[in-house]
Formats: sequence, structure tokens, C-alpha cells
Amino acid sequence: MVAAGFIGSLLEYFDFGAYGYLAVIIAGHFFVSEDPTSALLATLLTFAAAFLLRPIGGVIFGHFGDKYGRKKVLAFTIFLMAIASGMIGVLPTYAAIGVGATALLVLARCAQGLAASGEVSGAAAFVAEFSPDNRRGFMCSTVQTGALGGALMASLFITFLNTVLGEQAMQDWGWRIPFLAAIPLGLFGLWIRSQLQETPRFVAPEEETVANPMKELFRSHRHALAICLGLSILLFSAYYVAYVYVPLHLQTVVGMSSTTTFWFNSITLAVATVCMPFFGMLSDRIGRKPVFLGATVAALVLPIPAFVLFEQGGVITLVSMVVLGLIDSALMGVAFSAFTEMFPTRVRYSGIALGFNLGAALAGGFSPLICTWLVQQTDNSLTPAYFLMATALITLAAAVPMRETVGSTLKDA
Repeated sequence: MVAAGFIGSLLEYFDFGAYGYLAVIIAGHFFVSEDPTSALLATLLTFAAAFLLRPIGGVIFGHFGDKYGRKKVLAFTIFLMAIASGMIGVLPTYAAIGVGATALLVLARCAQGLAASGEVSGAAAFVAEFSPDNRRGFMCSTVQTGALGGALMASLFITFLNTVLGEQAMQDWGWRIPFLAAIPLGLFGLWIRSQLQETPRFVAPEEETVANPMKELFRSHRHALAICLGLSILLFSAYYVAYVYVPLHLQTVVGMSSTTTFWFNSITLAVATVCMPFFGMLSDRIGRKPVFLGATVAALVLPIPAFVLFEQGGVITLVSMVVLGLIDSALMGVAFSAFTEMFPTRVRYSGIALGFNLGAALAGGFSPLICTWLVQQTDNSLTPAYFLMATALITLAAAVPMRETVGSTLKDA
């Protein structure tokens, strides 16, 4: 069951991550502007648009997941992601059909956002409800390891294509390949999900579903929802700054080649992915709250030195990228065990889906856009670090009052 959660998240986030890594190329094909920075901003705005739908998707998928079961929703989300990503791979460009191409790209991105909104939150509830109390941190970390592993797989695949095909071929047609690969990957994931059994807690005789899980969530679990949202803010800003914005920053501000940037990003993702289960295990030993607090304090202290050192190039740049990646790895490694322990079974999917996806909408997809805009407006390459630190303050305010739940049995009421 853990493997099914891991593989499903890996396949979905391969699809979702490819757009961010190919943003510079996509800008030239779907947004016409004499200013490359303006075209890139438009591409990142489209990237962000998918996140605006994530809270809506969280409400929809959370409702069905809590009312009818985790298994059916998880099968649908992976199917939707495959269709949306495959659509991007076959879209005509702006040069072929004009603004219609831009509209179709936005539509496909919105479908991706809806799919992502129900994926990892449902997978977290699914895995947690199969997990023993003393290993839930480790087992829930595998869901996020799958998500980060999917981003790593996308980065490695694009790096490989960039190396083999060359930058010109990638510009012309090679960028389509990762999106087309989403179709067979999605079908494989759908087959895996179709073999799952429903979680024992959801089907337990004493467990009763509620007619309106979202209404129940707001009536009885507002505090947990607020904590979940606050803890998600830095998680998302750190993820999209470290793995999406920083590669763009290195190319457009520092002047690093796309090939070197992709390799550095792939190494950063690999280190963060390998370390994430260890952060989950650490939370099983010392608690969820200390891991959250430690990562949040690191996000208040380290971004400015990291962005200063990006200018140095070589190994120093790589180490700085890894440092930012590890901050997010710690947050991702502990998040879902903490979130699943906050909500009872009958609203668990809804609570995680809404809180987590509100964080995504507020601080996820807009992070690369905000960072790019800040550098453009201020001509100060450190402004993305200030943005990251500001989101860390929000998460710190949520982490300080959170209740420790390590070792607790999942709530059923």
C-alpha cells in the first residue's frame, strides 16, 4: 500500500514538474513578446493559474474521498493528470493558431492543478490509515518522497533530452516528449491504483461517513485546518523557490547554461529525495513539531547566504541549492504524518486537501512568478530570499502553537 502511494505520487509529479522545468522554452512557443522576461512572466502566471484551482479541487476530491473512499478518487486523479499532461504535448503553438494556443495551455494547466489537488492529500490519508502509530512519520514521508521523486525524474529526463538532443532541438520539438510520456506513465499508475484495497479505517464497521465532510470540517476542526494551512505555506514556497525558481534564476540572472542548471537541479532533487524518509523517521523519534521548527528557523537564516553564493558558480552554487532543497525536504518529510494526525477519519481527506491546497494556492505556484517579478522590479537578486523568509515567518506562527501528535492513534471522532 505504501508503494502504491509512492508510485502514484511519483508519476503525477513527473507530469506536474515538467512544466516548471520547461517554462523558459514554453514561454517562446505560447506567449509572444519582444521582452523575454515578460514572456517568462506570462508563462509563470499560467503555471500559477493551476494553483488557484487547487483549493476548489481539494474541496471536491476531499468530499468524495471522505464520503465514498480514498481508492476511487486516487484512481481518477492520476487519470486526469495523464490526460492534461498529454494534451500539452500535442498543443499547437502560438505561431500556428495564435491566442487559441495560449488558451488551450491554460486549460491543460488548470486540469493538472485539479488533479494535483486530490493526489498527495488522498495518498497521505490512504498511507496513514495503513500505518502503525510508531512509524507513521516514515511511512507518510514516502508519499512526499514519491512527489519529489517525480520532480527528480522529470528533471533527469529533461536533462537527458537536453544533453542528447541539444538545446536547439529541445527548443523546436524535444520539449513535447516529457508531456507525451505522461500518457503511458499515467496508464501504468492507473493500473496500480485499480489494484488497491480501501483503507481499513474507512471501511471499519464503527466508522460512519458524514453527509457533508466540508461542513463538518469547518464546524468542528477549524483550528486544525488553520494550522495545516500555516504549516503548508513555507513548504510550498520553499519547494517552488528551490526547485522551480532557482533554476530559472541561475539561467536568467546568473547566466548559467540550461544544461548545467538542469544537472545541478537534478542533484539537489536527488539529495532531498534520499534524505526525506530520514526526516520522517526523525519525526517518529523526536516529534513532528521539532522538525517543523528546525526547518522553519533554517528558512529564516539560510536563504540570503544561499542567494549570495549562487553568483559564485560551480560547487558553491550546487551546495547552496542543496541547502535550500534540504529545508524543504525536512518540511515535506514530516508534513503528512502531522496533518493526518490532526483530523479524524471522516474528514481527514477533506482537511488535508483543503489546508494543503490553500497553502499551494497562496504560496506555491505564485512563488516563481513573485520572485521573477521582484528581481525585475528591484534589480536586486536577493529579493527571492526575502520572500522565502517572509513565508517562513507565517509557518513559524503556525508551528509554535501546534500540538505534538507523534505516536498517537489516528482519530476516529
